This record gives sequence, C-alpha cells and structure tokens, in this order.
Amino acid sequence: MSSYQSMRRLVLAVLVIVLLAALLFGQSLFAPETPIHEGIEMIGVLLIFLGIVGRLWSTLYIGGRKSAEVVSGGPYSMTRNPLYVFSSIAAAGVGAQMGSVLATVGFGVLCALAFHVVILREEKYLKETLGAPYEAYMARVPRFIPNLSLYEEGDTGSFRPKLLLSTLLDGLVFLAAMPFFESIDAMQLSGYLPVLFRLP
Repeated sequence: MSSYQSMRRLVLAVLVIVLLAALLFGQSLFAPETPIHEGIEMIGVLLIFLGIVGRLWSTLYIGGRKSAEVVSGGPYSMTRNPLYVFSSIAAAGVGAQMGSVLATVGFGVLCALAFHVVILREEKYLKETLGAPYEAYMARVPRFIPNLSLYEEGDTGSFRPKLLLSTLLDGLVFLAAMPFFESIDAMQLSGYLPVLFRLP
C-alpha cells in the first residue's frame, strides 16, 4: 500500500499546486475586506481545520492496517474513504481563501474527482487482498459521501504516532493557503499581479 500512499500524496500536492497557480491571476467578485469576502474566507478556515482534524481522526482508526484487515469503525463506518473526504473538505477551505463561493466548491469537487481515480485503484487492490470481508464492507458502506446513520465506534487498533504525525504534516499544506492568498490579495491590490478573471 505504500505506493498508493505515495500516489495519494502526489495527487494532493499536484492538485493544490495546479489550482493555486491557476488562481494566481483570479480574484473574487467580492472585494477584499468586504464582509462577504471575509465571511467566505472564515468559513474556509473552518473547513481547513475540519479537514485536518478529520484526517487525524481517520488516521487513528486506519493506523497502517488498511491492507491487512477491513477497518470499519469510526469514520470508516460511514464512508470507505474518510481521508479523501476530509481532504476534499480542506481543499474547499483552500478555495474559500479567494473569497469566492465558486472557488470553494470548485476546489472541493476537483479534489474529490482527482481522488476518485486513486480510490478505484485502491478498491481493486483491497478486493484482491482482503476478499469477501472487504466486498461485504463495500456493499454496506458508501464509497465517498458519508452516511452518518451508519456510525459505529469500532476499534482504533494500536496507536501509531508516526502515522499521525505524517497525516498532520500532510494537512498543514492546506494551512499554507491562507497566507498565500492574503499575499496574492495584497499584490493584486497594489498592482503587482494582474487580475485576469473574477469569480462569484
């Protein structure tokens, strides 16, 4: 599974870099410092923190057991891919740092679509590796959109601090968006960066 974890990190890093670069010359229709712009940014901060905390929660349950056994407790009782769900939520928070509703939704959806490819490959591998128990889990728990009514506490297994730290460091990439977009706003307002398009 280490190749899948590397792919997941690579997909996330490339996606964030491409989206940030693409939006370097965009700006919200709502001017910086206005209540709407600032409100969208604050919602984005909450989404980023929700994404990071959710990823840590998911890591507590998966703890490196993904390819060894079917993990079906905690967030894994509601969705088979909570790490990707929470990454998509955090990506939406990154988009919100533009002060744009469209960028908020767009970042989240694009992140989810990028992870869809990884999810399909992982599912094929896990069906081959874990067999019938994983197929029963697939039949019971949705692939992506969480079903909150399915929640079960379950067992976290053994605690692995190294994996938790790695997940935290991965999540901090999302926090880097906040000062990045503030710098872009400042450079656009001062005329150092041209604004080529505006998003609602």
